Amino acid sequence: MRSLILVLLTSFLVSYIPTRLTEHLPKEKPVETVVEKEPISKIDHTKLLYRKMNLESVLKYEAFEQAMQGYQTLQPKYDHILTVIDFTLPSTEKRMVVLDMKNEKILYHTIVSHGRNSGDKYARSFSNRHGSYQSSLGFYETENTYQGGNGYSLVLNGLEKGINDQAKARAVVIHGADYCSESFIKSTGRLGRSYGCPALPRQVTKPIINTIKNGTLLYIYADNHEYMASTKIVRDIDDRGLLAQHDMNVDSLGTLN
Repeated sequence: MRSLILVLLTSFLVSYIPTRLTEHLPKEKPVETVVEKEPISKIDHTKLLYRKMNLESVLKYEAFEQAMQGYQTLQPKYDHILTVIDFTLPSTEKRMVVLDMKNEKILYHTIVSHGRNSGDKYARSFSNRHGSYQSSLGFYETENTYQGGNGYSLVLNGLEKGINDQAKARAVVIHGADYCSESFIKSTGRLGRSYGCPALPRQVTKPIINTIKNGTLLYIYADNHEYMASTKIVRDIDDRGLLAQHDMNVDSLGTLN
């Protein structure tokens, strides 16, 4: 009998002690998973702006993205206007776009001629040399207007050394031309060509010049490997949307103010 009582008492203590101990152990808190939000990059902001301005059917994203790099880096005196010319398109299509950056809308979308030695229907060759009669790529600052041999014209200051910095000396300006018209396209299958100037249809020359004159930014794009190898303003974007390594010294560029 005494043995039975001892066995029962031992069994009770064994079952009781772990239960009481576990009741007093601190409870483990659930692990909280913290998800860090990635900051919106400049590239993402550019894509959002591109869509917001409904540019998909008007301007290639690559042209807009590169123009935005210059716009953000150069900080033009009058940053409410940005003009882009896309020379990857044939001259029969509207290649110039004037953008209102403040109100995020398109102001003008028009045809524009290229230099006669840059190509026929497409502009494929580009030069900064005097007497080349070719268009020059890259970023320009618009300056003053004047009345010249081609009528109301706008002076352009090329901002990229060795790429377009001879534009003013070459008298590369924006002006109107009779050979830049829909009727000329119908008769020849392409626009007429200039001596290197971005020539516009007569009817829109004055309003466009008055909109973009005196310190706004112009970017002439062509998806050109030589330009990309030489420019210090535009950097390549790889397939993942990350900025690729490119020798760039933007500090030396300053601003346009």
